[in-house]
Amino acid sequence: MVHEQLCRKDAAAFQAALGDGEVIVACTQEATLFGELAERADLKFVNVREQAGWGVRSTDATPKIAALVAMAALPEPEPAPAVEFKSGGELLIIGPAEVALDWAERLAGQLNVSVLATQPGELPLERKYPVWSGRVSTLQGWLGAFEVEWHQENPIDLEVCTRCNACVRACPESAIGYDYQVDLDKCKAHRACVAACGAIGAIDFSRAEVARRETFDLVLDLSREPILRLHQLPQGYLAPGADPLEQALAAQQLTTLVGEFEKPRFFRYREKICAHSRSGQSGCNQCIDVCSSGAIRADGDHVKVEPHLCAGCGGCATVCPSGAMTYAYPQVPDLGMRLKTLLSTYRDAGGKDACIVFHDAEAGRKAVLEFGRRKGLPARVIPFECFHVASLGIDLVLGALAYGASQVRILVTEKVADSYIAALERQLGFAQTILSALGYDGTHVGLIRDVSEVSAMAAAATVAKPAVFNLSTEKRTTLDFAIDHLAKHAPTPKEQIPLAAGAPFGAITVNKDTCTLCKACIGACPEAALLDSPDAPRLRFIERNCVQCGLCASTCPEDAIRLVPRLVLGAQAKEPVTLNEADPFNCVRCGKPFGTRQMVENMLGKLGGHSMFAGGTRRLQMCGDCRVVDMMDNKAEAQITDVPK
Repeated sequence: MVHEQLCRKDAAAFQAALGDGEVIVACTQEATLFGELAERADLKFVNVREQAGWGVRSTDATPKIAALVAMAALPEPEPAPAVEFKSGGELLIIGPAEVALDWAERLAGQLNVSVLATQPGELPLERKYPVWSGRVSTLQGWLGAFEVEWHQENPIDLEVCTRCNACVRACPESAIGYDYQVDLDKCKAHRACVAACGAIGAIDFSRAEVARRETFDLVLDLSREPILRLHQLPQGYLAPGADPLEQALAAQQLTTLVGEFEKPRFFRYREKICAHSRSGQSGCNQCIDVCSSGAIRADGDHVKVEPHLCAGCGGCATVCPSGAMTYAYPQVPDLGMRLKTLLSTYRDAGGKDACIVFHDAEAGRKAVLEFGRRKGLPARVIPFECFHVASLGIDLVLGALAYGASQVRILVTEKVADSYIAALERQLGFAQTILSALGYDGTHVGLIRDVSEVSAMAAAATVAKPAVFNLSTEKRTTLDFAIDHLAKHAPTPKEQIPLAAGAPFGAITVNKDTCTLCKACIGACPEAALLDSPDAPRLRFIERNCVQCGLCASTCPEDAIRLVPRLVLGAQAKEPVTLNEADPFNCVRCGKPFGTRQMVENMLGKLGGHSMFAGGTRRLQMCGDCRVVDMMDNKAEAQITDVPK
């Protein structure tokens, strides 16, 4: 049974409608009350009222309401594996002594506090917690595992100092105050303080600047300029700046970060198809460049992701051309199933020209709901929530359009990093180029910074027949299905579409005059786009496999390869084509082919005049086995066995 309203006065009708199955309540206003009234029922609440955009003509929103309810009825996706954090409450406060010690006094009863004073200040008489002075050189880690390295630059070690004031009284220049630090501008090197300190040994002017290193669970950075300059700061590190209110909020948050915690492992990585590097040659660095949390770094031929630092934005999966990095919270097939259900239900209910607006679960959700209450979303605009909008790659976007969406818009709020916005604009640009080339009229994809922008958008052309396939965990497979479907029903069929540099599709050209078919490019290609030939010296290429990483070009010793960003449609993109071939060169001794004629001729041209080959270049024209045999058979050559003992 479907009810048109559900307020407090409808509580009796609500209880009467409860059964053994799942119950969907398409309003969240009275979620607490109805949750209490149906403790044993399987309830699911979804906010349809603001998302559907009820307005003057609320009946226009019926297809969207049906679509949102159908999507809500789908089972929740499988949870991602968890990443664990353990914090014992060991807190380091970094900053000027005055403010750092003030917060240390307030937090000492709740956390195990230590202070690193970056500027001197008067110290408390009672020693309650460690106090150091110095300059931070390295700070890295995450909640429960921060490593901090600093250099003590003052002659007085605050942790060794007993604060007996003997040095203060002994200093003739009054260069030492009750901050127990030497003002080096006033100090005249009398060293009376050293003598006064005596066996305590807290003062050492000859102390080498040795780095100190300690580990902490939490870090409160009160520096005016944060030590870590990242858009996504690691959990457990708070840098509120000089604002007292922000400092108080940060201190309150720190007191809650004691115990064991976990978060999803947001990514999956398959190094086998990663195009980052091969044999010291750099290829694709897009995931490293886009990551706003510093979680990804180079690791030889591959990359390494620190799951404790990963903030779950998914930008790495969006820009990854090969699909080596994929998003796991939730996975693309789960999002694809929600999109497929949403759009098919919308269409079956009579809806047309659906515009999907992707938004995140925090600032984006708030913006959508506020606009829905004030203005009401247009009937064809359907909000779609995800964890982070940076995770929306062209595989998901083109999949939505293949399912029959007219447009896709991604809402980016002020909290979205600039690197993510630039990456999304670049990826959506590739998608729009493909759609426009295929004859689909209108602007299909793009970013919006305010929900109100959707009100003035004109609908774009939709695919004639919606796709029925499911999206795959393999990014390139999903792209193949989506692009092939859009091309099959395109108003203007095309065989080839030029793309901008950096596109994940394309070909390569080979300069046949300089290529020696050494096949170094084949060994460098991680995607099996370049192939050998078993029967002849031949370089073959499968365009659909190419991700334009450039490893082949950077590896080629003859600089004979150039990238050509484009999209070839149809079966020819999946068939191997020959880029270069040459006559084999046969060994002059045994007759076995061991290289190409051009390669051997190039080698003879470069080495023929070398003094080492004054006796002739015949050995250069032999295979590896015959060269060894020839050296052993040639009695005129000096042998290592001929050296006298």
